Amino acid sequence: MTSAQNVEELKRALYHNGIVGLPGCFTPAWADQLNDDFLAAFTAAQSYAGGTIGRGPQRYYFAVPPERIRGIVDLINHPVVIALSTAVLGPDFKVVEVAFDVPLPGAVDQPWHRDFPMPPETQSDARLSSLAFNVTTVDVTPGMAPFEIAPRTHWDNGEDFKHGMFPPPSTAARYEALASRRYPRRGDMSARTGLAIHRGTANVSDRARGVLILGVVSDEVDTSEVHDIVMTKAYYDRIPDHVRRHIRCTAVDELMPLVQKHDIEGLEMGG
Repeated sequence: MTSAQNVEELKRALYHNGIVGLPGCFTPAWADQLNDDFLAAFTAAQSYAGGTIGRGPQRYYFAVPPERIRGIVDLINHPVVIALSTAVLGPDFKVVEVAFDVPLPGAVDQPWHRDFPMPPETQSDARLSSLAFNVTTVDVTPGMAPFEIAPRTHWDNGEDFKHGMFPPPSTAARYEALASRRYPRRGDMSARTGLAIHRGTANVSDRARGVLILGVVSDEVDTSEVHDIVMTKAYYDRIPDHVRRHIRCTAVDELMPLVQKHDIEGLEMGG
């Protein structure tokens, strides 16, 4: 996937559809370890006020310190993450978000939305300045809240979107007609723009479906109001230099309970 030709094809597919699948990037055993880390992090985040953010009934989002995820350096340093981020965002791209989204049993369909209002560089220059790499922690089944996306909607200008993110309910039929549901398996990854209209669907299974989100931006993009990666100085010093240069973070002596900041989607979906 990382030859120059293949990376260019991935970039074209991403610009055209707003999402591209990256199957088999990791082993199922790596994903099982990720699921263990997710469950531990989710239990910890739920134990204090502000540790998670509601994104609809029985659905939560929470950022997590990278050192709580044993395979995080494997992910950031994965050849396809490096190559595609460089091709789309430039060689000085920065990782600004390490988080999980989790629909629990009983989660319902979200409203169609994008993750943030369209930025000026996309509006005027048709240039994407951020990516989200999503990594599933389980094999997704039809009843396990599969992610649903409306391809090619990342170019919708959003002038009539509430908060710049939520299309009018009267347009839902268009997105439903375009909708594509995704069923990744353990070890699979995807890359998408948060501007493509999407939603989480109902979880009628008896299992939580955790997905890791690695948010990456062009170097000039400021996300400090919503994202702040925190890690200990000891952990920061252990990260290889070529990986560390791509992480925008705050280094601290000791980790404290992380109060969530990214409550934008909670404007409409918070629980």
